[in-house]
Amino acid sequence: MTGLTAAGTPVGERAVTGLLALSGRALPLLRQWVGSDPGCGVARALLALATGDRWDDTVLKEQLVIAHRDALAAGEREASLVYGVFLHTHRQYRLTADHLVGHFDRWPADEQAGLMLGAFSECGDAAYRAHGEALTERQAALAGPDSWPWTSWLAVTRAEQGRAREAHTLAGRALALYPRSGVAAHALAHAEHELGAGPASIRFLDEWLAADPRAVQSRHLNWHAALHSIACGDFPAARRRADTALARSDVGMRAATNWRLLLAGQTPAGRSDPDHIRELLAAPGGTAEIFHTFNLALALAVEAATDDLHVLARRAAADERPDYRDVLAPVVRALAEITAGRPRAAAELLTGLGDQAERIGGVRVEREIIQDTLARALVDTGEPARAAGLLHHRTTTRRHHAYEDLLLSVRPPSDIRV
Repeated sequence: MTGLTAAGTPVGERAVTGLLALSGRALPLLRQWVGSDPGCGVARALLALATGDRWDDTVLKEQLVIAHRDALAAGEREASLVYGVFLHTHRQYRLTADHLVGHFDRWPADEQAGLMLGAFSECGDAAYRAHGEALTERQAALAGPDSWPWTSWLAVTRAEQGRAREAHTLAGRALALYPRSGVAAHALAHAEHELGAGPASIRFLDEWLAADPRAVQSRHLNWHAALHSIACGDFPAARRRADTALARSDVGMRAATNWRLLLAGQTPAGRSDPDHIRELLAAPGGTAEIFHTFNLALALAVEAATDDLHVLARRAAADERPDYRDVLAPVVRALAEITAGRPRAAAELLTGLGDQAERIGGVRVEREIIQDTLARALVDTGEPARAAGLLHHRTTTRRHHAYEDLLLSVRPPSDIRV
């Protein structure tokens, strides 16, 4: 790596550390690295990995062709890494995952390759997701407990597996090794959501974000803080955070916050423009990913756009993709029934899904909102005992669960419609 920072550390080393940590300083460092060493294929590829979603397809391909050419001159590992970046930035997630398996066989615990671990879950296939979890466990063991990046990624895996206390311990260990690990901070937010940490987690997130307000996950971590406020019943704080920290483009996070508030009988934060939601759905790729489409459906539900939801449900039901036809369609229909004041129909649709709701995509904290909707529908249908059984694991394990208590509360008939 060429080029030194004022501190005397190679700029490439600092850029990689920043990228692994999801630091707000990573992008300028990556650009500086490419500028100081334009023949470094890995530098160019990592810049593409960090910013490729903002590039024109032609520019992206051109930059990665140059990166691969230069990486070939540097060595097999570098060329393999750049090829993985090419696949990942072109959303070829299955091919990326398959490539990573071979890459890690040859170069165990490669931290830069670990940046693409999300490909396994992005495949939308349970077998790939399980394979990715097993691979992460294996590579973390090979890297050892002193590797903060691999400890951070293992913490994320444990959180997604529902092993919240293990995730909490691992995230704490990673943060002790490197306090600016954004991956570990995110894993901690997930674990503390499952544990109902409430105000303690909000304080940590605010302190952590204050040190790097431009961190890659700043808006997402603020969303987690809003969820913690909802969990402990501080609804004004949740609304304030949603309105100040989330952008207009954060339609999914805004909808996920507001739908929770509405289910709990609370006033929502600032809403999305229904025309904007319709534009997103109609845009090329608007329904290319199931979880993105689900988030847009939530946004329509917040606006009580029943007719739009029915249209989207019919579109999903006619889709050739099984997850859209068999999972997304009934979920969207259930949202339509809720907004129309027909909770019994919604409860029947969501009960019929069972564990298949996991196929909607996203992670545990995000998918939980489907269970929230079912619990509210059951209560409003006059079946509070069934709703209580559905949320028993939360109300008995989470320290703060004011939100769940409100989900289970019986409201006057005039209050049922969200």
